[in-house]
Amino acid sequence: MSTNIPIVENILNANDLLAGQIHDRLERAGVFSFNVMASPGGGKTSTILRTVRTLMGEFRVGVMDGDIVPIDLEELAKMGIPVSLINTGGNCHLDANMVIGALPTLDLNALDLLIIENVGNLVCPAAFKLGVDLNVVIASVPEGADKPYKYPTMFRGADVLLLNKMDLCEYQGFDLEYFKHGIEVLNPGVAFFPLSCRTGEGFDAWIDWLRAKIKTRSAATHVGQ
Repeated sequence: MSTNIPIVENILNANDLLAGQIHDRLERAGVFSFNVMASPGGGKTSTILRTVRTLMGEFRVGVMDGDIVPIDLEELAKMGIPVSLINTGGNCHLDANMVIGALPTLDLNALDLLIIENVGNLVCPAAFKLGVDLNVVIASVPEGADKPYKYPTMFRGADVLLLNKMDLCEYQGFDLEYFKHGIEVLNPGVAFFPLSCRTGEGFDAWIDWLRAKIKTRSAATHVGQ
């Protein structure tokens, strides 16, 4: 009799316990957090950079990046943003054990917002909770309108969906209604922001929504103190 399923369940259960600890620590520190997932080239780093540049004068932001080299973090570090590389060793996803091990590298009491950039993959990261407030999934126009249909688990688990590179829509023949139908079937009512990191189109709506979430966490923390 195969034991594969119980082993996988045990791994995920252990991960969920650690994710709960991460969430508690971030919440106590008053830190709002989100996990960014996308395909390679979907725009994770460019979205994070533009988001940080927009909010850094208003909130204290830190970034963790799951990768094997710190290339994506170098620009953020130049901006004076606290950063932490989680060396994945080539693994296809982050897990809660990696994140909880990296938390001491950042001063949580000096942050309002923690952004975690996951590994570029639309399969594995969906199964592993990281203890964040939101899972942000980024799709992009050049990848095609069928992404929700091909990767239903990822899109079903998204708290926020960003459709990046909208400036290429007219050149790619992207079927926006087909894409939106897939999202509505899998994840009715999910927060959805079509935008372009290159032109800034649609970015204000995403930032305004995120700003409100951060302020709500900050207000709740002050009330509890």
